[in-house]
Amino acid sequence: MIEVNIHEAKTHLSKYLGQVERGETVVLCRHNKPIAEIRPIRKRQSKRRTFGQCKGQFQLGPEFFEPLPAELMAYFSGERP
Repeated sequence: MIEVNIHEAKTHLSKYLGQVERGETVVLCRHNKPIAEIRPIRKRQSKRRTFGQCKGQFQLGPEFFEPLPAELMAYFSGERP
């Protein structure tokens, strides 16, 4: 993990992005206090997941299929903030 102040990161952004591409994490600091981090994005799976992989691992109770209470539905319709 590399810690750099914002001014240093702005000045040498390409250098730090190159390190991120190689798997390094860069922590951005303001006055030597960490405020954010730049890290590589995980690569997406190239293989599609098959449907039904969790079959039999959990069950939904009958209450799952019951309508939601009117108070909760009001949030979905925009009637409540």
